[in-house]
Amino acid sequence: QLTEGKPVIRNLIAFVALLALTACTSTQVTQVKELSPDADAPYGNVLVVSLFKSFDARRILEQELVKALEDRGVAAVASTSRMDTKTPVSRETFLRMVDELDSDAVLVTQLVSLDTQAKLKDMRPESTYNIRQTYYFNVWNVELTEYTEPQGLDLEHSIRLSTQVYSARQQEAVWAIESQTEIVSAFDRRGDPSFITDEARAIVSQLSRDGLLSP
Repeated sequence: QLTEGKPVIRNLIAFVALLALTACTSTQVTQVKELSPDADAPYGNVLVVSLFKSFDARRILEQELVKALEDRGVAAVASTSRMDTKTPVSRETFLRMVDELDSDAVLVTQLVSLDTQAKLKDMRPESTYNIRQTYYFNVWNVELTEYTEPQGLDLEHSIRLSTQVYSARQQEAVWAIESQTEIVSAFDRRGDPSFITDEARAIVSQLSRDGLLSP
C-alpha cells in the first residue's frame, strides 16, 4: 500500500540544505526486491512520488526523476506538480492521481537515513609582502603579513534512499532498491547540486536494466 513512511531522520529539511553544499559524490545501488515474475511490466506512464516531510525536497527529486524517465521515452508526472503543501500525503491522494492520469505504475522514493560527520580543518593562510630598499647595498627590508581564517568544517554525508515501483493494476510493490550516496562537502562553500540529478539517473538506469520501462 502507498503510505507516508516514518524515516529515521527527524529533520528532513537537511536533505534540501545539502543541495547548496555538494562537492564530491558517489552513488551505490543495492537490489532489495527483484521484479516479480507476475508483474505487468514494462511501464510507460509513471506517477513519481517522493515521501519527505519537506515539500521542496519532494519536488526537486521528483522533477529530476521525471526528466530521467522522459529521456528514456517514458511518460512521467511528478505528484508535486498536482498538489500543494496542504494536500494530504496519503494513499487516497495518489490513487486519485493514478486514476486521473491513467498511470500504469507509481515510483515511490523515500529517505531511509541521513548521517552527517563533521571534521575541523585548518584554513590556508593568505600572505602579503611589502618589500623596500634599504641604505645598504643588496639588502632589502621585507614585511610579511599573514591573514589566517578561522578553522573550516568538512562535512561527510551519507544519504540512503529506498525506491519502490507499484503496479497500478495490481496495487502492490513489484520491485525495490536502496541507493546510497556519499557526499563530501565544505560547510562554507556552495557547490554543484548535481548529486540529485545523478541520484535520479542511477535509479532510472536500474529501472531500465531490470526491464520495468517500456522501450
